[in-house]
Amino acid sequence: MSDDDVFGPIDFLLLEFPDREPTGETAAALVDLVESDTIRLYDLAAIRKDASGIVEGFEISDLGFAAIAGARSGLLSEDDISEAAVAMEPSTVAVLLVYENRWAVPFVRAAHGAGGQVIASARIPATDIMAALDALDASN
Repeated sequence: MSDDDVFGPIDFLLLEFPDREPTGETAAALVDLVESDTIRLYDLAAIRKDASGIVEGFEISDLGFAAIAGARSGLLSEDDISEAAVAMEPSTVAVLLVYENRWAVPFVRAAHGAGGQVIASARIPATDIMAALDALDASN
């Protein structure tokens, strides 16, 4: 089984920023993840929501993501972008990413080779984990 036959978990991420260009650190960190093959970037879209709630897409290179601005697999639809915009606050910009967790490919390949299959998967929000850890610390 080759890497082309096995996929890691596929996720989406919606990052919201105040309505100004974020620092280049965000773009650089994402480029590092792609170049190190930690993730495979399928789609990258930029969305702006003005103070009155009007939504528009714009060129991702305007946010410093020029090196990976061409990431467009077609997995993201206009409906996905509209749904993402609903989650956004007014006067913000957001970056919507669809990516594969390439770090998991060797594990997935080994599990498949042993007859394993994914029967459930969920993402636990980091804020929930932090709250649970804080509660555990407070009780100790």
